[in-house]
Amino acid sequence: MIKAILIDDEALARDIVKHYLKAFPNIEVVAECNDGFEGLKAIGQHQPDLIFLDIQMPKISGFEMLELVENRPAVIFTTAFDEYAIKAFEVNAVDYLLKPIEQTRFEQAMQKLPSKLAKGDDSQELLATASLSPAQNNRVVVKNAGVIKIIPVDAIHYLEADDDYVKLNTTEGNFQKNKTMSFFEQTLDSSQFIRIHRSYIINLAQVTKIELKEKENYIVLLKTGIWLPVSKTGYVKLKAALGI
Repeated sequence: MIKAILIDDEALARDIVKHYLKAFPNIEVVAECNDGFEGLKAIGQHQPDLIFLDIQMPKISGFEMLELVENRPAVIFTTAFDEYAIKAFEVNAVDYLLKPIEQTRFEQAMQKLPSKLAKGDDSQELLATASLSPAQNNRVVVKNAGVIKIIPVDAIHYLEADDDYVKLNTTEGNFQKNKTMSFFEQTLDSSQFIRIHRSYIINLAQVTKIELKEKENYIVLLKTGIWLPVSKTGYVKLKAALGI
């Protein structure tokens, strides 16, 4: 038996999926969720094989929720038209169902399910592509001690490489995100965030002073009182961004 969870804030959309699933007795719906918070909790509790996941939901999006899932099940996305979502799906060949969901299209997606289950998680590239959406690059969603936190990018002072993670230094403390520095360099607004060093990206609004520490080695002072190193390349970028 394949365990499935429906995660969609529209009850009607969940009802349609449940109706179509009647033709697939090997699939059992073990939970229904109204948003990503409920979805994360249900996934942790039931360890499903498959989730039907809406993208545009209140609180956090389907993509943001999926980023926080450690052992991702197979995913069939359900969504209204979204330029960045569709681009992500097409680039990464992940199946999706456009609303209103047609039964024929639903059945086509279900025919792909056995190979999808056998293949395992293939969503990493999709999430990277989807993160370029303007709706997603103005905040960062993290999970800290089981609590989900939504951090506006304006609240980030700087980002620091931390082994396989990136540490976000914010107005509310430090948080870790399982991403790379290159990911944030690509997705954060380049007019607001500058990579000054291989290990640091700073929020330009936090800069108060730049000093020469020793020959051709600079350091930058942030409003929080912390000094960070600036590489030669980073110094060029920083000067250009500040217009000096």
